[in-house]
Amino acid sequence: MKKLVVKVDLHDDRDRSKAMRVVSGFGGIGSLAMESKDNKLTVSGDFDPVKVVNKLRKSWHTEIVSVGAAKEDDGKKDEGKKEEGKKDDQVANL
Repeated sequence: MKKLVVKVDLHDDRDRSKAMRVVSGFGGIGSLAMESKDNKLTVSGDFDPVKVVNKLRKSWHTEIVSVGAAKEDDGKKDEGKKEEGKKDDQVANL
């Protein structure tokens, strides 16, 4: 999972809805969030950030704020607990 935050130069609600529609057309997009105060668009999922930014730049001035891995704390914590339980069972069997 990746997380992309871009600042897009949008002027009105029509531009905001167009930008959301353009980005949502890509495959692998998990979630979209638009902060209208800062004109920041947050995209997360399994997608190519370069393609998303290039598509937005065709219509609007776009600046990349950050690109990175999305946090998946809930899944990792549960997996760690399961592994600990398995280790305890193995020790008890020996």
